[in-house]
Amino acid sequence: MKVFVTAGALLLTGLLSACSVLPKGEPLEVYLLPSNLPVRAAGEQRESWSLRVNRPQSSQLLDSPRIAVLPQGDRISAYQGARWSDRAPALFRDRLIGALLDDGRVGAVSSDDSRLQADLELSSDLRAFQSEYRNGRPEVHILLDARLVQAGNQRILASRRFEVRQIAGDTAVESVVKTFGAANDQLSRQLIDWVVQEGRHNAPDNSKP
Repeated sequence: MKVFVTAGALLLTGLLSACSVLPKGEPLEVYLLPSNLPVRAAGEQRESWSLRVNRPQSSQLLDSPRIAVLPQGDRISAYQGARWSDRAPALFRDRLIGALLDDGRVGAVSSDDSRLQADLELSSDLRAFQSEYRNGRPEVHILLDARLVQAGNQRILASRRFEVRQIAGDTAVESVVKTFGAANDQLSRQLIDWVVQEGRHNAPDNSKP
């Protein structure tokens, strides 16, 4: 019995020693997409039609929680030790839904995850969601091709390209993430105004019996 315990203790000590020399995992910071869009004041006209916001289509490189960066030319990489809290297309969709709800002009808003019935759908392609270095400074670039679609027959009612570029204050990841939030807010404001305008012209009249 004494020999067994001694051997076991030596084996455990050896395993612990082996674990101590293994490389440690890379520290990982997870970031939400910041937003500072104001909530609209009460009294705004509220539309009677409903909207379903679909998750944007994107390339495999952007369909990831990694924070994409183009350090030079067309070479794409990602910030080490930093991740979004979700894949970029889902992050963009969920932040847009929150902005639409805060805006309050669209009567009812849902996502494609819930598959609830809606009058209109917002479909899109997320072409760019990255920082790009220009003259040694990171610039956030967001490019979205949006389509407003009639939910019943999937007919495209209107389409438009939205693009925002905004230079970060410095090269730190925290500064780049903050700039992502500001650029995304700017694009969301333009997108929401467009959706409301086009919806008023194209949505079915729910006031009719």
